[in-house]
Amino acid sequence: MGSFFSTMFTPPPADDPNSAVVAAHSKAAYDQHWEAAKSSGKLMVIDFSASWCGPCRFIEPAFKEMASRYTDVVFVKIDVDELADVARTWKVEAMPTFVLAKGGKEEHVACAVYHPLPEKTCDFSLPEKRLCNPTYRPPL
Repeated sequence: MGSFFSTMFTPPPADDPNSAVVAAHSKAAYDQHWEAAKSSGKLMVIDFSASWCGPCRFIEPAFKEMASRYTDVVFVKIDVDELADVARTWKVEAMPTFVLAKGGKEEHVACAVYHPLPEKTCDFSLPEKRLCNPTYRPPL
């Protein structure tokens, strides 16, 4: 029902060919990116959003900028109306929700909040975390 209304009133945005963010429009495409990131050991940042979601549209430019900055990380965008089954798998209840996963395991979830995302992306993607956060102190 949500996908009906979201496409009826707000056409889905076109994919940006210049962006490092991969938009998965099918379960098969998502599964392919998930398996590739899982087998490579790369961090995958999944942006669960919707075309009708104002905060999702507000955060999108920053998400794209992060994708161009962290080239060793896989950034995937999922429209919850298109891929509701994937959103249910990750127990997404609010948008935007960002899931950081590495090696097939969830590392961090940021629900409807952007501010910790760049720091968490850096923390989980780089072996030397203090490169991104000069105040970082490893846990004892």
